[in-house]
Amino acid sequence: MEEEDRMYRLNRVAHVAGFIDQEPARVISGVRRQQNMPLHERIIPYLETAGLYHLARLNSQWFWVDEPLLSAFIERWRPETHTFHMPFGECTVTLEDMAYQLGLPIDGEPVSGCLSEFENFMENGRPAWEWFRELFGELPPQNKVKQMTVCYTWFHERFRVLPTDATEDIVRIYARAYIMMLLSSQLFADKNANRVHLRWLPYVASLDDLGRYSWGSAALAWLYRCLCRGTNRNVVNLAGPLQLLQSWIFWRFPCLRPSDFNRFGFPLASRWAQYLPRNDAVDQRVVAARLCLDRLRVHDIVWEPYSSPDVAAVLHPEILLDQHRRLWTAVTSLIYFAAIEWHQVDRVMPQFGGVQHLPLLALNIDWLHAKDGKGGDRWFPSYYREWHEHWQDRHASVLAVDRVADPGPSAEYLDWWCRVAHRFLSPEVAFQDPRPIVLTEEARHRGSSQAPPMVQVVDRPDNRRVNRRRRIGTRTTDREWRWLADQLDEDQAVGGHGGDIDHRVPRRRARRHGQRDGGGRARGRGPSGEYHSGQDAVGEDIGGVATGMDQGTYEVGGSSQMFEVGGSSQMFADFTTAAVGMDIDDPVSQSEFFRDIADILGEDDGTHYRPQMDEGHSQFAEHQPHVQDVQPGLPIDLNEPAPSPLDPWFALGGTPASAFSVVPPQAQVPQVDQRPRRARRAPLCGTGGHLIGQLHDDDSDTIKDSD
Repeated sequence: MEEEDRMYRLNRVAHVAGFIDQEPARVISGVRRQQNMPLHERIIPYLETAGLYHLARLNSQWFWVDEPLLSAFIERWRPETHTFHMPFGECTVTLEDMAYQLGLPIDGEPVSGCLSEFENFMENGRPAWEWFRELFGELPPQNKVKQMTVCYTWFHERFRVLPTDATEDIVRIYARAYIMMLLSSQLFADKNANRVHLRWLPYVASLDDLGRYSWGSAALAWLYRCLCRGTNRNVVNLAGPLQLLQSWIFWRFPCLRPSDFNRFGFPLASRWAQYLPRNDAVDQRVVAARLCLDRLRVHDIVWEPYSSPDVAAVLHPEILLDQHRRLWTAVTSLIYFAAIEWHQVDRVMPQFGGVQHLPLLALNIDWLHAKDGKGGDRWFPSYYREWHEHWQDRHASVLAVDRVADPGPSAEYLDWWCRVAHRFLSPEVAFQDPRPIVLTEEARHRGSSQAPPMVQVVDRPDNRRVNRRRRIGTRTTDREWRWLADQLDEDQAVGGHGGDIDHRVPRRRARRHGQRDGGGRARGRGPSGEYHSGQDAVGEDIGGVATGMDQGTYEVGGSSQMFEVGGSSQMFADFTTAAVGMDIDDPVSQSEFFRDIADILGEDDGTHYRPQMDEGHSQFAEHQPHVQDVQPGLPIDLNEPAPSPLDPWFALGGTPASAFSVVPPQAQVPQVDQRPRRARRAPLCGTGGHLIGQLHDDDSDTIKDSD
């Protein structure tokens, strides 16, 4: 477990492999730029001297990359070991691949120095823009300059066509421009894909000395750094030599390569120049690519793809020089300015024809991964002196490989790998045996079976936005109490109309803010979808308890108690029962508020509400529930406005159980004709508790305000 925790420690930070279940369709977008500058014959000698001629041959065509496939491999890249963790073991891009795929030199000085303050760190350095004018003869316009970078378009417009009568000094200027754009686009492209950095001025100042640098190790260091950054779940764009990574995948895994690409030349990455991947359904393709990698076995990888006679027929001999070839198996540092990575080839010995043994603990360089050269320029050979010394001693760190006829992992390695490695990233359900199930003779005699007939129920999916669904149950977006604030807005909005207030709780906010008539009532849509003036659907009246009745609708006002009955008496009785006796256990209306009301009602005598019908509506009395042993009701005038704007029982004409008490009825005091009384509203408390109110019954049980 200690080895596993160390090897997958970044899963607890931000590695995408630790969040596959949350982001199963994450696809990285490649950030690349093609310079599209022609290769003039008079510039080729300078490129050959620098060791960049084979790379320049790849610059003539645009390489399309399969982003879902690359994203699936990036999920398996481990910055802890600088390898891809596959089901059968480990593999990675090495210095050998840089030589075969891009034709770059391996041995040489590291590509390092400083980024812009050349006059402070270099012996013969000059200020950056002064040096730029000296090397190119002019300065770019101000609108083509951003800090220490120059826009691609200026180089392209200024140095695209070499004059036929150009002098050697002019050719050298054009060669500097071509090399700077080649390095910034093909090898060391970053997310500023349309700009060229001035860090290359000390290199192009002496074109004859460009051949003494290790361009292969620098490009591999930058590829490693881009892969390590791409494993962060918060990164969506990826730069670097992506065409190299894709070519490496196609050469190593024949089952993943496209068909009809059998002809190739040198460098080997040119084989896929005409490859055009699909660009549709990237979400499904990355899931399919991940599952394909999970199902790979050890025989699906070609450990030595460059040992075939076809490859030997197109190779250029300079890449096979002993000074470059012997460094392919060196365990050393890889340097590209501030990007320092580690060449961990001791974990991929089968790629060099050997047997993979149990590896040692991988070097932890997480601190170096946090360094990107920002925060002030410095002289990196001094700042990273230890790692530059590792590269200087690179020849002492070369591993001896005992070549075998059948390279691959050993039995001890496979046993260890199956115990500690995270070999699969797809869900377990994806690994079921795809072969058909063998039917027994007993099962055949049982015959076929069919599902019994069932009532078809329409699906009710949750179509709300995903970010709202993720916050279900949180205090910030709890909609169970939001309707209280909405009711406050309604009361304040209709307070100045002087009419009756509609105390019903609408189901949707959009319907609540519809047109209003002169009396302050909201006009909504009925079940048929038409606008009704002064009446609403039954489902709108009960705050979420919909009856689904398409017959008549019943207007229940705040004080008039006017009923517009268009159907039978039984229909009205059913509606009254549904509205007055609201089902507290209904999943739609079930909330903390209704549960509190249920607790309050439970403390009463347990009797039901019995709507009191006047003589004008006596025809409905026979449909009301009969309650035995009920004391005479108090003289309550049901035509007065309800004391609580949220009390649905008063609004619908009922009488609460607490109103029936042992106090004998008193004589009603005759009321003189006067202006309608205004219901007192409790001060706003901010919590909605003031809406509960009191029943204002002198002789009834008191429900205290929750403020």
